[in-house]
Amino acid sequence: MNPLQVIRIHHAIEHASLSILHSKFPTLHLAGYSDPLGFIVVGDVETDKLLAAVNEGIARLQAGEKALAVHPNCGTNFAAAGLVAGTLGWLAMLGSRSFKKELDRWPFVVSLVTLGMIISQPLGPFLQANFTTDANIGAIRVKEIIISKRGTVKTHRFKLGY
Repeated sequence: MNPLQVIRIHHAIEHASLSILHSKFPTLHLAGYSDPLGFIVVGDVETDKLLAAVNEGIARLQAGEKALAVHPNCGTNFAAAGLVAGTLGWLAMLGSRSFKKELDRWPFVVSLVTLGMIISQPLGPFLQANFTTDANIGAIRVKEIIISKRGTVKTHRFKLGY
C-alpha cells in the first residue's frame, strides 16, 4: 500500500476516534495528526478512554460506518474555506493600484469572502470523504501506544499495523 493511502486510513481512524470520544466526553479539547505510522492525539485525556475510543472507531469503520471518517473540525475544512475565501478576496483586489481603490473595494471583498466561506462549507467534508481519509481500513489494529508529556501538553502516539 502506498504511503498516501496509509495516511488516509490513519486519518479516518483518527477522526472516528475523536468523534466517538467527543460524543462521550464533550468537554474534552483534543487535536489529532495522522502520518504513515499511525496518528497522534494531543490533549489531556486518559489513555484507557482514548484507547477504547480508538478500538471502537476501528470496529465501527470496519462495520461500514464511513461517516465517522469525516470530522467537522478537520484541518481540511479550514484549508478549503481559507483557499476559496482567500482566492475570492485576492480576485476582488486585482487591478486596484491605490489604497483609495482598495478601500472602495472593501465591501466587495468582504461580500466575496463571506460567499466563499458559505460555498466552501460542503467542500471540506467532500475533500475528506474522497481525498484525505479512507474509511476502508481493512484489518488494521493498534500495535503500540507511546505517551509523552512536554510541560502541560500530553500526547498519545498510536502506531497502527496489520
